[in-house]
Amino acid sequence: MVRMIKEFLGNRRLIWKLAKNDFKTRYAGSYFGVVWAMVQPVVIVLVYWFVFQIGLNNATAELKEGINVPFVLWLVSGIVPWFYFSESLSNGTNALLEYNYLVKKVVFNIDILPLVKTIAALFIHAFFVLFMLLLFALYGYYPGLHTLWIVYFSASLMIFVTGLCMLTSSLVVFFRDLSQIINIFLQVGIWMTPIMWSLEDLLAKYPVLAILKLNPLCYIVYGYREVLFGSGSVAGLGWMHVYFWCVTAVVWVLGYHVFQKLKVHFADVM
Repeated sequence: MVRMIKEFLGNRRLIWKLAKNDFKTRYAGSYFGVVWAMVQPVVIVLVYWFVFQIGLNNATAELKEGINVPFVLWLVSGIVPWFYFSESLSNGTNALLEYNYLVKKVVFNIDILPLVKTIAALFIHAFFVLFMLLLFALYGYYPGLHTLWIVYFSASLMIFVTGLCMLTSSLVVFFRDLSQIINIFLQVGIWMTPIMWSLEDLLAKYPVLAILKLNPLCYIVYGYREVLFGSGSVAGLGWMHVYFWCVTAVVWVLGYHVFQKLKVHFADVM
């Protein structure tokens, strides 16, 4: 693991260059270019906002016991990190397949390819974070020093999903159906994460649903909301800090081990 971190740092210029190129070429063939990367998530947010706030009359959501906040802010603060996770996992899983010409080069360090995809996804994520901060400011939740915690939670999410992509990208080379399984997982996962609904409300009726807090994305979503709604403290997340980083460590160790074991066969299979 230490060796891999050193490899990432040693190849940081190459990783950054590949990430920028990946971001540019993804939309190079379309007339509106990178605008399409922003349009789809905005449309999804508008649809969910219309369904839940207008259709189901959920004008507010409960942040904590006795504290209600505008539903649109509740929705955006949860769905923005989910968009990054979804895009990173989808693209990172197919990183080796997409860059198969580099995988076949003996001298190229293919370990960095999953990281390239997760960094490329950060460009759009940064835009949506700025958009989110502006939206919060319009509702009177102004950014301050506590807002810098967003950088921590975004970095934490990137580290987690990079380790996950190392695992999935190495497996998908041998089991191509994994891409479709992950797409289904993402469609279900957004509803298993407290993005559009309050876990606290459900726990009052169904305490057994506390198991949903074991979802690592729950920690990220809770963290975003703790910061954006002005509490300025993430101490309230308690055990979730330790749990998230333990899960992340396990994912990284497993992903690294599987990747190193299988990478000698990648070129032959492709």
